[in-house]
Amino acid sequence: MKKTLFPALLLFLGALMACHQTPPTAAPDADYLKNTETGIKSGGVRLISLDGGKYKVWTKRIGNNPRIKVLLLHGGPACTHEYFESMESFFPQEGIEFYYYDQLGSAYSDQPSDTSLWNLPRFVEEVEQVRQALGLDKDNFYLLGHSWGGILAIEYALKYQQHLKGLVISNMMSSAPDYARYAEEVLAPQIPRSVLDTIRMLEAKGDFANPKYMELLLPHFYNQHICRLPLAEWPDPMQRSLNKINQTIYVTMQGPSEFGISGKLEKWDRKADLPKIQVPTLVIGATHDTMDPKHMEWMASQFPKGKFLLCPNGSHMSMWDDQEHYFPGLIQFLKS
Repeated sequence: MKKTLFPALLLFLGALMACHQTPPTAAPDADYLKNTETGIKSGGVRLISLDGGKYKVWTKRIGNNPRIKVLLLHGGPACTHEYFESMESFFPQEGIEFYYYDQLGSAYSDQPSDTSLWNLPRFVEEVEQVRQALGLDKDNFYLLGHSWGGILAIEYALKYQQHLKGLVISNMMSSAPDYARYAEEVLAPQIPRSVLDTIRMLEAKGDFANPKYMELLLPHFYNQHICRLPLAEWPDPMQRSLNKINQTIYVTMQGPSEFGISGKLEKWDRKADLPKIQVPTLVIGATHDTMDPKHMEWMASQFPKGKFLLCPNGSHMSMWDDQEHYFPGLIQFLKS
């Protein structure tokens, strides 16, 4: 009996320990790293022609997954893809194929001086041309729009949702007037009165180039509602992206800052049209966002197949200051 009891006990203990071990994370499929480029290898970079070759926009593909292909629409308008580089720490290990893309006028793409180009319908057609060039379709195409990119993604889906497998609206409301109201009625009162008076005085004068304007907005607004990481520790990809913003396009469409909206997009409102978007849609909001998290939660309820993800510790750049909530929720949606 003793001779058989000891081996049996070892087997039992071994099985018990195995139950408490964390299973290894599955490595992405070997095909994820497969290089499908032909001709000269460019690391996944492609310059895509628009309007019959009149302009070119920059894209870069990372990974290979025939079922999940995510096209990233950056904010601004006229920021760059660079602040999305946090995706590289999360998507590859999950086997998710994704595309960086600088919209026309942004740093890596052509920057024409024709101001008539900076309008929402033309940007929608630009995204459709990029989709076609990249070969994305309803069986694999996820569109993720952040901030201004969220406006663009909503507009694209309203016209071209037949090409989408899924949609992600990250940190963007469905109404510019509601966004402006939230900034004025909820966020502005959080700024010390003397600071707010100076900001408003500079805005009334149109003195946006005055260094004092950003000196006040950075600690009192941007650090509270754009990215809550210490200013001295703002991530390099985000800094590079913000430093390259095309101010002509940004001011034309958004206005002089993130503190409200006053450009061409000032009256944009698609609240009533959200139920028309039938594809699975994830709305991501953050507690400390420049955008109203309650409005974004409501948006998710308006999409027939909508879901809401709240980043409780995050702000507008919650892919940086609340990664522990942003990425698990986003990845779960893409894989579901």
